[in-house]
Amino acid sequence: MTITARVQNRTITLPADAPIADGTMVTVHIMDEAAPKRTGTSWMLKYAGIADDLPADASAQHDHYLYGTPKR
Repeated sequence: MTITARVQNRTITLPADAPIADGTMVTVHIMDEAAPKRTGTSWMLKYAGIADDLPADASAQHDHYLYGTPKR
């Protein structure tokens, strides 16, 4: 379940219709609006340059090397 709430004076205010009983333990995930947003593929950058033993045509012929299809 995901509920969006707001912090005001260090108190988390839940919507009135939030189905949460008193005493329920919760985990709070802080959504830092100032943090830079990751693009759909930015997570791949940490892998850039790791594979240094690939054939020179690996990017153009990836289907051949991954699945054995004839080279184009």
